[in-house]
Amino acid sequence: MTERTEELISLARRWLAAFNGKDLEELLALYQDDAVHVSPKLRERQPETKGEIRGVAALRAWWKDALERLPGLHYEETRLTAMEDRVFMEYLRHNPGDPDLLVAEVLEVGTGGLIRASRVYHG
Repeated sequence: MTERTEELISLARRWLAAFNGKDLEELLALYQDDAVHVSPKLRERQPETKGEIRGVAALRAWWKDALERLPGLHYEETRLTAMEDRVFMEYLRHNPGDPDLLVAEVLEVGTGGLIRASRVYHG
């Protein structure tokens, strides 16, 4: 494994740990100020966004709502694959009362090792 691959895998694991630990500040610290986030859940809950938000303030509002609304939400890592400037995360989304959901998420990493874009796909 190259040093770059290790850095990207480490970033993905920090992302998962921050999310599962409900540490919103740590999660947001992984993103560039102007980062873009795309998600089918976002499109479903906030159709006016067309599934896309931009900037740390929008990310903060989105995840704060999710963490408060779904206190039992937890992501279980199943696979991480890194190359060049992105890491592909596969995880199981566990939330009490909901069926488990297989999720793929791509984190595009910019200069400085911060996430410039994240895209979520449900399977």
